Amino acid sequence: MLLLISLLTLIILTVTVLPILHNAHWTIRGFDFPRLQLAILAAFLLLAQIVYLDFTMLTSWLLCSIVFLCCCYHLWWILPYTKLWPAEVLATKDNAVERQLSIITANVLMPNRDAHKLIELVHLHQPDVLVTLESNQWWQDQLDALKADMPYTINCPLDNLYGMHVYSRLPLDEVDISFLVEDDIPSMHALLKLRTNDWVRVHFLHPAPPSPTENEESSERDAELVIVARSVASSKQPTIVTGDLNDVAWSRTTRLFRKLSGLLDPRIGRGMFNTFHASYPFLRWPLDHLFHSEHFTMHSIQRLPSIGSDHFSLLTKLSFTPKKVVEQSGLEADNEEKAFATKITEDQKVSKLDVPAPGE
Repeated sequence: MLLLISLLTLIILTVTVLPILHNAHWTIRGFDFPRLQLAILAAFLLLAQIVYLDFTMLTSWLLCSIVFLCCCYHLWWILPYTKLWPAEVLATKDNAVERQLSIITANVLMPNRDAHKLIELVHLHQPDVLVTLESNQWWQDQLDALKADMPYTINCPLDNLYGMHVYSRLPLDEVDISFLVEDDIPSMHALLKLRTNDWVRVHFLHPAPPSPTENEESSERDAELVIVARSVASSKQPTIVTGDLNDVAWSRTTRLFRKLSGLLDPRIGRGMFNTFHASYPFLRWPLDHLFHSEHFTMHSIQRLPSIGSDHFSLLTKLSFTPKKVVEQSGLEADNEEKAFATKITEDQKVSKLDVPAPGE
């Protein structure tokens, strides 16, 4: 039993330490994702150690200490995404309809043919904006049924799993479809006009993940997030960034994005809202995101029912309350993190100047 527990302790220690390394390979970065699962496994292993180990031996105390610290480390990353943590975004006290903005972010899974399920959700929740990821021409043909109510669109149908579409009830201006880091991975950028006649800078992203079938390293994804973060950080406009970032909310890269951009995460203090994988409850994490500037407060956020995709859709309702700017603030990057971000962009030969800046 001691041998087995020692082996399991070594495994937990290894998968905990590996993500700390500044290594972009997918085999390392992949361990950023299952922190909740690893924390649960570490807790069960700690319980087994307490039951089966002989605590007259120093080795037993060492093994328990290692697993306890590993569990605490994973909890440190994920606890902000629970109700045990203070909310980063204030709950709105302004229920004026003209100030509200609702967005559905939906990775549809390109081969999925249940478009009617997404259309039904749109009819049910009446969002102001629908952004779809992995949508090709077939999906565009189906979703065009929404144009009667959502006439403002951005279309980029692709068959490589990176097509994107935006359907909006609210006017769009200065629309730009860009390929920021990779030639076949688009992003969308525009101004969105609220019912108050204020303009919001919006960015819709879907960078490729580090994986054995796509990019071996996370460098391309990380670079896209960094340059978008730096671009919006230099803007005083109300801003929203949303999409499937192919990264978990608690990863080092997403945290760096928040620090560089100054944008807020409405999930902090409210929940994880795990959107992937829809078919495997124990293997779920938050891959679909919405970040916003301090000009907004929170009305509600919810994960929507399955649409036949491997992702659940995310519905976020915000309230435009610019008077609350001074009451909300996000994270700030230190010099080491800024230097790390610079290295990422230099390696990929990209800059924040490559990012469209509508309204600037």
